[in-house]
Formats: sequence, structure tokens, C-alpha cells
Amino acid sequence: MEFVDTMDLENERVLKLIFPDGVPDNLRGNPELDNYLGKLGTYKVDQLKKEQTRLADETKTILEQTQDLAISNYKTFITTAENSRSIFNEFQKTEEQVGTLIGKLPEFSGKCEQFLKDSAELNEQRRLNSITLQKNSQLLEILELPQLMERCIREGRYEEALELAAYVQKLGQHQGHISVVNSIVRAVEALWHTMLVQLVAQLRSDLQLPKCLQIVGYLRRMQAFGDNELKLKFLQARDSWLTSCLGAIPTADAQQHLTKTIEITRINLFNIITQYRAIFPEEESAGKAQGSSLRPLQGVSCNGDRLFQAWLHNKINAFLETLEKDLHRGVGSIETVLGQCMYFGLSFSRVGADFRALMAPIFVGVVQSKFEASIEQVNEHFEQELERFTLINKVTLHSRKQVDPTSLSANENESFAPPETLLDFYPLAALCNGYLNALNELRLCAPLALATDVTRCLQQSLQLVAQRVLAFYRQEQQAFTGNERENFVKLCSCLAYDLVPYVQRCIHGIFPPQSLTVHLGISLLQLEQQQLTYLQQARILEPLKHLLPTKVLVQSQPAQEPALEAKPVLNLPVAAEG
Repeated sequence: MEFVDTMDLENERVLKLIFPDGVPDNLRGNPELDNYLGKLGTYKVDQLKKEQTRLADETKTILEQTQDLAISNYKTFITTAENSRSIFNEFQKTEEQVGTLIGKLPEFSGKCEQFLKDSAELNEQRRLNSITLQKNSQLLEILELPQLMERCIREGRYEEALELAAYVQKLGQHQGHISVVNSIVRAVEALWHTMLVQLVAQLRSDLQLPKCLQIVGYLRRMQAFGDNELKLKFLQARDSWLTSCLGAIPTADAQQHLTKTIEITRINLFNIITQYRAIFPEEESAGKAQGSSLRPLQGVSCNGDRLFQAWLHNKINAFLETLEKDLHRGVGSIETVLGQCMYFGLSFSRVGADFRALMAPIFVGVVQSKFEASIEQVNEHFEQELERFTLINKVTLHSRKQVDPTSLSANENESFAPPETLLDFYPLAALCNGYLNALNELRLCAPLALATDVTRCLQQSLQLVAQRVLAFYRQEQQAFTGNERENFVKLCSCLAYDLVPYVQRCIHGIFPPQSLTVHLGISLLQLEQQQLTYLQQARILEPLKHLLPTKVLVQSQPAQEPALEAKPVLNLPVAAEG
């Protein structure tokens, strides 16, 4: 034992000498190291000196042998390494798969149990399928209900479609928990809405009363709308169709557009009213209570009744707007349009919608504006002619008769022929012709309501003429010769004593005082006292009174004057100036 301990101590000392920094880890516990140290302890000094060289040579030899071995057997080494790596990888995969298999075994067991349950359900479903196959014909009829209803709607067989919808509704109430039945109910409901839209769309087309009754009957059976909603839908659909008809009328020619609008509105609107009252007969009592006027809408208590009246008001107002717009655009014959409109309004009195009183202000306004525009052009033309007018070398060809107006015979007083003295003064002749053209155009359609407006317009025009003549005198008087001054006095006399009374006669020819007295319920004396349709000659001649020769102005006797004939008033043959 002491010998062993002594050897260990010596080995440690030798190791410290060989490895001063400590023994490497790869040599610790190596039995060969102890044997080598024991052997090294038996060497002599010379052997120890040669030991390092010997070890180096041996190491070199071993390396060379190893290299030779590796070179001669490299394929074997490579194959061995690859096989080792492959085996190692396979072992790892096997280990992983075994772990995965162990983890999935409970799930696999559960799925097997589920498979057993599913197989039992499949057997039950197979049994049900066998029963279904036996009832195939009955089920096929139920499944084809949506296609059958779609075909009925497409072919317009709405009666059958409604019966199918009612049957499917009952089927859904009893068997709605079945998914197939529920899907059939939903499909039929969608087709039901399609049929509803199609029926409402048919109301937007040209329909006769029987077809309207039939369509509204279907809508009532569908119970998609309440009573007032159904009325509203009907009026909206028919209004859309009427609007499309009116929108298709060409608008280039105002006369044709207005004439066609009157015709289409009268016929189609009357048809719609007839259809509405036939479909909703409860409106008849409300219509009788209202009489022939459209005003008593405030007294209607039922919203449904008021709805129709409001719609009718709207359509009449739309027609009146079109009428006013086209009249202002200009039509060839106002009297023709007036006759058609009055017939239109009169025909609607049968349905309690006589609106002739609403059209009268429109025609009166249009006629008035047209007449005023014509007089405005006459005034402008007179100013232009007066600017070019001259009294140099002016020879009077027509002398005025110095006769007391009170001694005029009835035929002379009632004559509508223009005074020939106007031919001596071209501006006055042109002015008279302009007045006659405007009055002739007015005479074709002369509302009595315009009597005072026409008189006022002519009064203002004649006052303007007198002022322009006075301005002409002030501008030219300094250069007047004696002859020119005499001719100017004749011009003023012609204006005062010939043109103004003649215009007065023409006014009473278009608006006979007898007609006005009957219309207003007054006498001729009161008519004259109120100066209705009478020109105020004193105001007209006020600017020229200091230039006129002394003469008594006497109003013509309008009560004795007949109305103008249907033929145009004779225009003066205006002579060229100079």
C-alpha cells in the first residue's frame, strides 16, 4: 500500500513537470496515462532525452498511417458517416412519431365512438331516404311550387298565383320548422313581392277601366297596402303614366304642344278620375257633397278623400302652369286655345272639377301683356318716325271739315274708317296703323276684364305721343317758317281732334258700353261718370293745349256705337314722307 501511494505521488510530480498548467481534460482518468508514467519512471536519462523525439516520430508515423488508411478507405468512412447520420435521423423521427401516436390515440378513440354514432344516424337517414323515395311524387309537387308560381306570374295568371301563395302560407304555418318548407315559403314570398311590383307597374301603362278594376282587385287580395296606401299607389302610378304621355309631346312649337297637352290631359285625366271613382266608390259621396267646385277641400274629414282632391288640384295646377308657359312663349291663335280650354274646364264640371275660373286670369294676363307689348312697339316706332319727320315743303292735301261735333250724323259718328287727315302727317298715320293692328289682334279675343287696362294703356301711349310732339316743337320751333308753323298747328289739331276721338271710337267698338253696363250692372251714365273705357282727352292734350286752336272737345256717344265687325279694321294707306 505504501508502494502504491509512493507511485501516485511520483506520478503527480511528473505530471506537474510535464503539464505545468494542469492536465488536459481529455487525459484525466485515462489508464494509459498512468501506465505511461510508470513506464516513463523506469527510463534512464538518455532514454528520457530521446523520448520526446521518439514520441514526435511515433506521432508522425501514426498520422501518416492514419492518412494512408483514410485515403485508401475514404469511401467506407463516408458511407459509414452517412449511414450513422441517417440512422440517427430515423431514430429521431421514429421517436417523434411514436410520441405523436401516443398523443393522438385518445382523439382517435373519440372519433371511433363518434363514427359509431354517425353510422347510426346514417342508418336512420337511409331509412328516411327510403321513405322519401316512396313519397317522391308528392314531395316533387311541393318543391316545384316556387317555379309554378313564377310561371303563373310570368304568364299573367295572377289568380292562380294568389291561390298558390295562400296555400304556401298555410303550409308554412303548419310545417315551418322544416328547413325545406321554410325555404319554399321564402322563395314564394320573394315571388309575391315580384308580383306586387309587376301589378303596380301595370298601373303605369295605358289601361281601360276593366283592367284597372282587375289589377286593384288583385292588390286588395294581396293585402299589401291599407286603403289609403292603395289609393296613393294607384294615383302615383296613374300620375306617372300621365306624366310620361305629356313628356312625350314635342315642345318645339308652342301651339302644337299646348293643343296636344290639352287633348291628352282632358282625355286621360278624365279617364283616371272615372277609374278612381269606380275602384273606390266611397269617394262618390264626398264628391257629391262638394258640388262642382274644387274649393271645399278643407271640409273633407277623411285623409283618403282629401288625397284624391289634392292630387286632382295638383294636376290642374300643373296644366295651368303649362298653359301659362306656352301662352307666354307665343301661340298662333289664342281664341282657338281659349275655346279648347273652356271646353276642357266645362267637361270636368261633370266630375266636380270645373276650373274655367282658374284659366280666365291666365288668358287675361297673356292678352294684356301681348297688347301692352304691341303698344310699346308702336310707341317706339312713333318716336323713330317723329325723329325723321320734317315740315319743310309739307303740303296739306286733306282739309278738316269745320263742323260742330254735336251735329254729326249717326253714320259719321259711328264710322270706324280712319280719318283721312292722318295721311298728311306720316308719324300720326303710322301711329294709327299701329293702334289698329294691336286692336285688331285684341278684338279676336277681347276679355271685358281688360277694358279699363286697354283704355289705360292707350291713354298712356297718347300722353307719351303728345309729350313727344311737344318735344319736337321745342327742338324745331326756332327754325320754323310761317308755313311750317301753320303745318305744325295742323298736326296738333289732327292729333287732338281726329286721332284721339277715333281711338276712343275703336275702344268702344271692341268693348261696347252696352256690354259693360250689363256686365257691371250699372247704367250708361254711371259708366261715363266713372270714366270706364273713356280716354281722358284733357290730360292727353295738356302738353299741347297752348298750341291748339280753340275748339270744344266733346266725348263721342259710345252708347250709340256698334261693335267692330269680324273683318280687320281698315289700315291707312300710309304715304311716303316728303
